[in-house]
Amino acid sequence: MANKKVVVAGATGLVGSAALRHFGLDESSERIALSRRKPRDLYGARHVPIDLTSAEDCRRVAAELRGATHLVYAALYEAPNLVDGWRDARQIETNDLMLRNLMGALEPVAPELKHVALLQGTKAYGVHVRPLTVPAREGRSEMYEQPNFYWAQENFLRALQQGKSWHWSILRPVLIIGEAMGGAMDLIPPLGVYAAMLREQGRPLDYPGGAARVAQAVDVDLLARAIAWSGEAAAARNEAFNVTNGDVFTWENIWPAIADALEMKPGRHVPLSLAREYPKWIAPWDELRRKHDLIAPGLEEFVGLSFQYADYSMRHGQTESGPPSIVSTVKINQAGFTEMMDTEAMFRKWFKLAKASRLLP
Repeated sequence: MANKKVVVAGATGLVGSAALRHFGLDESSERIALSRRKPRDLYGARHVPIDLTSAEDCRRVAAELRGATHLVYAALYEAPNLVDGWRDARQIETNDLMLRNLMGALEPVAPELKHVALLQGTKAYGVHVRPLTVPAREGRSEMYEQPNFYWAQENFLRALQQGKSWHWSILRPVLIIGEAMGGAMDLIPPLGVYAAMLREQGRPLDYPGGAARVAQAVDVDLLARAIAWSGEAAAARNEAFNVTNGDVFTWENIWPAIADALEMKPGRHVPLSLAREYPKWIAPWDELRRKHDLIAPGLEEFVGLSFQYADYSMRHGQTESGPPSIVSTVKINQAGFTEMMDTEAMFRKWFKLAKASRLLP
């Protein structure tokens, strides 16, 4: 009998996929992958199709959730206009409803539930509407006055857990880098497609973003290990933690490493909105897929809303250096999770993996 049963909600996304990959290393655990679409790789988990916006659909799959001990909640609804949607009332309500629907179905059939891991991010500190207090710290720097689905979900979970034997942890990763298809906030596909378009023209890898800002990133596999740690560590019970690689970067300084990983020469600074430019790449991308026998799907299915996220992350249109976006990881380090990774090595890792797995040419 499995010693734990891990349910991963949002299994096709960047974080959900990494969580499946990590927990798949433990063959003694049972893993359930919840998502509308079947993930490209289940890593030994069982896929259960579900629409989290429907309470009825969640109740329908309750039997599959029976005996769950750990929930990794990585499901996310994003509005079609990604950045503006972060302040949209419907986006907040939908994400709140999704968590409520799932917990309403899971908790009654999971008397041995031990832990719920919930994902937030630096929007908890208002990074999308104001300069961060540097470094942003858990319990001191939150922008609770800014409407955000984080607070709706967190308040619900805090209230639900009162008097119960299970606990929750909140993970607040910075920019997450990994491999997924069709996600809203995954930079490997949009940057990889952009690079492929330039390479076909015989051009070097020009930097398309705006003026510099010192920021942080986190490897999605490191984040998955932090999620797993939070589910077992007593020090993580009912606590929130920032998660980063442990260093800082600027896009301009990391760009030569990205170019090298893509087997290109770094180019000049040539501002370009990837979100506005990509419709011109749809047909050429299909040609590249055939030419290189790629397993990646059509452009919009492959990249999702992430062209918008690339513009946002690289500060397209910004002509003056931005305020640093830096969070403190002292709390999670002192609690016992001390893993780190070089951010340049992380970018090299994921671009090389995308090429090796035939997602990029």
